[in-house]
Order: sequence, then C-alpha cells, then structure tokens
Amino acid sequence: MRFPRASGVLLHPTSLPGPHGSGDLGESARHFVDWLVSARQKLWQVLPLAGIGPGNSPYMSSSAFAGNVLLIDLRELQQRGWLTAEEIAPQPDLDDARIDFAAMVPYRMQRLALAAARFAQRSSAPERAALAAFEQQHADWLGDYALFMALAEHHGWRDWCEWPDGLAAREPAALQRARETHRERIAFWVFCQCCFFRQWAALRAHAHSRGVQIVGDMPIFVAYQSADVWARPQLFELDASGRPTVVAGVPPDAFSATGQRWGNPLYRWSEHATSGYAWWVERVRRSFELVDIVRIDHFRGFAAHWEIPASEPTAQKGAWVKGPGEALFRAIADALGPLPIIAEDLGVITPDVEAMRLAFAFPGMRILQFAWGEGEAAEPRFLPHRHASDSVVYTGTHDNDTTLGWWQAADEATRHHLREYLASDGRAIHWDMIRTASASVADTAIHPLQDVMGLDSSGRMNFPGQGEGWWAWRFRREQLPADAAARLRRMGALYERLPKPAL
Repeated sequence: MRFPRASGVLLHPTSLPGPHGSGDLGESARHFVDWLVSARQKLWQVLPLAGIGPGNSPYMSSSAFAGNVLLIDLRELQQRGWLTAEEIAPQPDLDDARIDFAAMVPYRMQRLALAAARFAQRSSAPERAALAAFEQQHADWLGDYALFMALAEHHGWRDWCEWPDGLAAREPAALQRARETHRERIAFWVFCQCCFFRQWAALRAHAHSRGVQIVGDMPIFVAYQSADVWARPQLFELDASGRPTVVAGVPPDAFSATGQRWGNPLYRWSEHATSGYAWWVERVRRSFELVDIVRIDHFRGFAAHWEIPASEPTAQKGAWVKGPGEALFRAIADALGPLPIIAEDLGVITPDVEAMRLAFAFPGMRILQFAWGEGEAAEPRFLPHRHASDSVVYTGTHDNDTTLGWWQAADEATRHHLREYLASDGRAIHWDMIRTASASVADTAIHPLQDVMGLDSSGRMNFPGQGEGWWAWRFRREQLPADAAARLRRMGALYERLPKPAL
C-alpha cells in the first residue's frame, strides 16, 4: 500500500515529560500532538504499547494484546475521584530526566492499586457498565491475561512452567480455584487495562482531531513469560514441560561476533497454519484498533528465522529455518483487507524477503546511518539515491545511537563519505540528515525526536543485545529547541511533505 507523502517524529510515550517518573497518556502526550501539528508533522511513531518485560523492554511483553499499565495517566484517575491530589504529588526520588524503573514502577503500581480499590468501593453504575462492556469487548484475551498476571505476581514472577502442575498445564479445576483465590487481583488487572484503553482512545481521538496519525510497532515474537504462551502453548515450540526447545535471535555479523540471542520462543508455524493463522489475524486486527499504521518488527523472520537451540548461551550455533512466508499475510489480507503495514526489512535480506514484501505492497525501511562508510560498515541500498518511493526513511531508529552520537563515534572514512555526499561540514549533522531524509523519494520520512533536538549519545534509547540499562531516556519540555518546529515545517514545505488541507 502506497502511503501519501508525509513526515513524522519517532517518540515513545515513556519519554515524554511528566511528574510521575515516566511519560504517560496525559497532558504531555496531548501537548506533544499539538507540537507535531505546529511542526506540520502528520505522523507520530511509537514503540510497542504493551507492558515492559526483562530489561524494561517493550519488545518482551507479558501480552501481545494488553496495554502498558505504567502509561496510565494518574491525574485522570485523580479527576475521576479514585486518587487524591496528595497521592499523586511529585516525589523527590522520581527522576524527570531519565526513568528510574526501580522507583517509578512501585510508585505507579501502588497508586493504580489505590485507584482500583476505590473504583470497587464507589464506582457509579455507568462506570461499572463501561468496565463490563470493556470486558466483553476484549473477552478473547483479557481473562487469560488478568489471571496470568495475578498468578505471575503470586509466584514471584517465576516462569509459568515452574508453577504448580495444575496451573502450568491449565487444568480447568486448578484454573477455577485460582480465579476464586485471586479474584481481587484479577479485577485489578482488568481495571488497569480498562483505564489504559480508555485513555489511549482519548489520546488517539485528540491526535485524529488535529490531523495526526499514529504509527504503532508490532514485535514479531512474544515473551516466553507471557499470557499468550501460557494460554496457547500449542502455538509455540515447547517441550512436554512447557520449556522452549528453540529460541529466537539473529546470527553473528559485523556488529556482533556472537549474534543476538533474544530468547523468545519460536512459533510452531504448522499449528498456526492449521487454524488459518487465526491468532495472528486477531493480533493484527487488535493492533489496528489502537493505531493507524503498523510497523512489523523483524519482517524477514516470516520468510526464515534464525533458530537457536534453547540450551545454547549465544546465537552462534543456530540455523535459518523457513517461516510461513506469504501464506500468513495472505490469510491476514483475506480476513482484514489491505492494511497500511511497514515492513522492518533490516538485517540479512534475501530475495524471498523482498518478494514477500512486494507481494503485499508493504513499504520497507531505509536507515540513513547504515548508508555511509566503507566495506561491511555500510549498506549501499540505504544511500539516498537508491531509495524507492515505497519505503520509510529514518535518520536512525530506537536501536541506533542518535545521529550526533553516531557522528561523534564514526571513523574518518565514514565522516569523509558523508561530508562529500551531503556537501556538509558536519557542524549540524543532525539537521543535514533530517534534510536528507526529508528530500528522499521515500513516501514517508520519520525523524527520532532526539535528532530533532540534536542530542548526543546521552539520548540513546536502546542498544540491541545489551539487556540492561536502556529504555530510560526522557526529555524536559524546555529542552526542545524553540526553532525545531519551524525547521521541520520548512523541511516539509521544501520537500512536499506537508499535510494536505482538509476539504
């Protein structure tokens, strides 16, 4: 599907300003939408909206369907009478420059628990009816998710295969006893999801009212410690005890001698095929209830994935194993019609990956930071003169260093290539790269906010393969350069990316 020529900004909501330890779906998110409008940007790209997992990664969530409860705006709950002003007052141990997960998570979870208890005590009939309607609307995943989260908490977040046998094997009698024993905590998790979806719907409605669309992100894999794997083990490559036999990752390359061992369980694609890929169809359908465009992470894994024996500590001893290929996307298209999907076609891209992308007219990705340099350090297909219109161009992604940080660390050969190509002196390299992305023939250009702000490596969001210490970057509103919106507007005007006026 061809996208209208447009541009946007990449920023995860957790990075937004705010007084409660991390960004959320409240006032700062609406303010950011308004700032995008002032910059004449059509798109706001986010990372996965699901809950965080090991290493605080949004790509290792406890559910492929649930929202991240840590994004809930506490002030909205206070306005509803479920929290007091004193309870949401800023705390000195909550950092407004970075997310201190050790402080932020218990702070927010304690207040969500208070709000849930007060909802149970004093909610009105319309509020209870809204919750009941939400439960009915999301019945296909919500019950399993809420029970899973209650049990995971109760068992100290141990892997679900280590729970008592009846619960690990989902024996009906054991599940019913668990639902009765953990009734209050199950209700808590349902309440939190209702709050997340209500607030996200309001934020998205505000974005739409201002002409801004949301680009979401769907990880190809799910976490082992998730409601999805526990509730549907037949869909994953597990042994009789429920442990993964093989796990996901990518092989060694010029950037990593041992590759990346992600650890996600791999799909039992034969089982998915037998059901007509029903789980995937529902996952995609639910994603488009939240966002307008979906970026599918690690798209090449659908053609073939790197399969690592679960016993291996690194990704070195793996093998490429054929995936479902076009059959999966044909089933999705048959059920849901043509969809605005971005294929993250990075890494080892073979002809079958490109053929699959083209068969469904999914735009691919072009990362400018990957284009420059010599030898294996550069990928010529990312050079601007090689771009295609059916693509999305980025200066960098959440996995890259910021453009300024990348430039500061680059070798002289890379810098020389870039200076020559762009006719740049490198003094404002982030704006030179934003201009280059804007000028590209690619239909869509996305700029990480860190590059718009001209931040160095201190603004980096993630480092692939490093499990700890990332996903914590935030900005303060006063740090956003006063001329940034005007400069983006100018880029949009020069390179015909401004939103079309409403008729």
